[in-house]
Amino acid sequence: MSEEFVIHIFRESFYTMLLVSAPVLLVSLVIGLVISVFQAATSIQEFTLTFVPKLIAVAIVVVLTLPWIIDIMVTFTINLYTQIPSLAR
Repeated sequence: MSEEFVIHIFRESFYTMLLVSAPVLLVSLVIGLVISVFQAATSIQEFTLTFVPKLIAVAIVVVLTLPWIIDIMVTFTINLYTQIPSLAR
């Protein structure tokens, strides 16, 4: 196993991780920003006001993007398994 191969696998896994987590993180960021602006405008400092909408939005995004996430993960896993024979050289 060469250094280039290890770097390639690491780069591919890191890219896949970013790709899979991006929708959830972006929605959480946008919802948090909107709620923060709302809290600053109304001077309401309630903890559940930030937590519950983020939880609901993240759950909805996960459900909606789950087929895409599974497809990305399956493609990554298949690519990883097809590269196993090159490790034996």
